[in-house]
Amino acid sequence: MQFPTTGFLIFFLFVFFSSWALKDRQEWRKIWLIGVSYVFYALFPAGFLPLLIISSLLNYAAGLLIDRSQGLRQRRIMQAAVGINLLILCTYKYTNFAAEQLNGLLVGWVHHSVIPETHILLPVAVSFFTFHGISYVVDVYRGKVPACRSPVDLLLYIAFFPQLVAGPIVRASTFLPQLKEPCDLSAVPVNRALLLIVFGLFKKVVVANAIGTKLVEPVFFTPSAYGAMDVGMAVLGYAVQIYCDFSAYTDIATGVALMLGYEFPKNFNQPYCACSLKEFWQRWHISLSSWLREYLYIPLGGNRKGRLWTYLNLLITMTLGGIWHGAGWAFLTWGLLHGLALAIEKGWQELRGGKGGLPNFVSGPLVFLFVCFTWIFFRSPDFSTAKEVLIALTVWSQPVQVVTPYLAGLVGLSLLAQWLLPEDFIERLSARLELVPLPMQVTAQVAFASVAIIAIDAFGPDGVAPFIYFQF
Repeated sequence: MQFPTTGFLIFFLFVFFSSWALKDRQEWRKIWLIGVSYVFYALFPAGFLPLLIISSLLNYAAGLLIDRSQGLRQRRIMQAAVGINLLILCTYKYTNFAAEQLNGLLVGWVHHSVIPETHILLPVAVSFFTFHGISYVVDVYRGKVPACRSPVDLLLYIAFFPQLVAGPIVRASTFLPQLKEPCDLSAVPVNRALLLIVFGLFKKVVVANAIGTKLVEPVFFTPSAYGAMDVGMAVLGYAVQIYCDFSAYTDIATGVALMLGYEFPKNFNQPYCACSLKEFWQRWHISLSSWLREYLYIPLGGNRKGRLWTYLNLLITMTLGGIWHGAGWAFLTWGLLHGLALAIEKGWQELRGGKGGLPNFVSGPLVFLFVCFTWIFFRSPDFSTAKEVLIALTVWSQPVQVVTPYLAGLVGLSLLAQWLLPEDFIERLSARLELVPLPMQVTAQVAFASVAIIAIDAFGPDGVAPFIYFQF
């Protein structure tokens, strides 16, 4: 079930009214939200609902055991829990790829496949609920969050349907305390929630879908059939598509959660305005980059073991971050390139004594071009496709085939909006709406949502492509 569909609208309205009807019976309300979250997850192909439940219960038990233990035993339990989470993730996500690569290496020696072919289906959201589980048990071990006494709270934390499939990665220390607070419908920031949902729908349906289906997909399917103008615009288009697609999901998820009384952290902050790669990762998929920093980079040693280890830790963290996105050499290359560039950038700053390097009007475009270059590997299914894209970027003899004024304008305006709109645009607009008298607010909210949905449906292409991050 996808967000921009009539089916989800009916589902959400049912959940909204039924959950708020239980506002005075908080425990039953949480159980009800767990149930509807499981229904939501079960409707996806290869949803693996039992795996989600088993993973959640294992992390719940691990949290209790960590809380009741001390010293080395406590550490061992935490390590075992993290290991089980990673085993689940690696089994489903990397077994097929590992078997394929091993067979490729061994076939030259024995002239036939040694390892039987594996066809393990990838459960939807396995990366996200695994990362939620790991952050919970590690935070309990570190004393940042108390262990859940009630399994209901942890089951809801991991399975809550707005963020379950594609994030953001919400920390237990952020979400669990909200489950203890009384439910208050009057405290729901309806204006901000509606704006997030509507702008998210616009970015997904009108921008990401149009650019993806009409520009990016045909060019990346057969790059050699196009020239530099089409391919270059497709690369820029993918930068816009993946941002609009993924940020749209988190905007809608945040808005839906707000309507149910829960707050999610901000996950995107105009990333293409960044003037350094470090700043880019502070603005792009913030919940993942901060997760990698806290649960991987810092435990590896961070910058505490000298320059060489700092650069190596950056390289390891970003490479593993690339592999997290998918089992493939292209994803690994994408992460490796970002890791190398971050290490070089950090080394350059240290050589200059912490002073800035190039002016922002130079460094900003350079960072954006590097990010677009690495998106080629992220989007390409394999190295051969990425190579074809890079070669096609040098071919100027081919006529323009897929770029139209509409698509070029959509890409250009989407990038320009990153620079022109203030970072807190939604918050400012919702604050202005709060000044309107309440009866007029309700009328305006209904009218705005209705007109916006009709307009988005009219301007968007037929059908709704799956969100890009569903595959991760």
